[in-house]
Amino acid sequence: MSEPILYLKEAMIFQKESLILKDVTLTVNPGEFVYLIGKTGSGKSSFMKTLYGDIPLKQGEGSMVDFNLRTLKEKDIPYLRRKLGIVFQDFKLLPDRNINNNLKFVLKATGWKDSVKMSSQIENVLDKVGMKTKGFKFPHEISGGEQQRIAIARALLNDPELIIADEPTGNLDPQTSVEVMKVLQDINKAGRTILMATHDYALILKFPSKTLKCDGGKVFEVVQRAV
Repeated sequence: MSEPILYLKEAMIFQKESLILKDVTLTVNPGEFVYLIGKTGSGKSSFMKTLYGDIPLKQGEGSMVDFNLRTLKEKDIPYLRRKLGIVFQDFKLLPDRNINNNLKFVLKATGWKDSVKMSSQIENVLDKVGMKTKGFKFPHEISGGEQQRIAIARALLNDPELIIADEPTGNLDPQTSVEVMKVLQDINKAGRTILMATHDYALILKFPSKTLKCDGGKVFEVVQRAV
């Protein structure tokens, strides 16, 4: 049995001095697609930030793509993040450069040197999200849904073990949300593990999968009822 991608046992998640989530125990295995749901203020963001090293794990056990979250040092955080792909609600594309150069910027920042390999990897990830012909466009020249596809492509650049998608459809209309979900589903079917925070219950009904809920200071698995 392969090691879990994410493992937490009796983890206490703090935001500064405030305890946000207590006794969090859960496992995410390779290849799973997991939703994280919960009202605004229920601790979803703090939970996500703990996973990629933005908030330290002070109590309990936790490992994330083979990094021990309890003993994670500041200098190790970039190495942890290289094993993750993070997709945000608001795309976070650099407006002053085209899509290819947005992606090249990330590769250079994470240590890539060979320009031929960089170009090949950029073409590869754009192809995976159906945006192969859009590399020369600037972010303002493409739609919100296309920008989010580019953000997903960017998350794939370093071949991550886990993609953390934080409300990736939050700024999109229902039709575009479904299109973006299909991209994520295809990436998941190709073997990539995905943890997605969402408010969009219609998407969960349409693409049912393992669901974790933040509520009342706890995180627990929700059993989906057969419709």
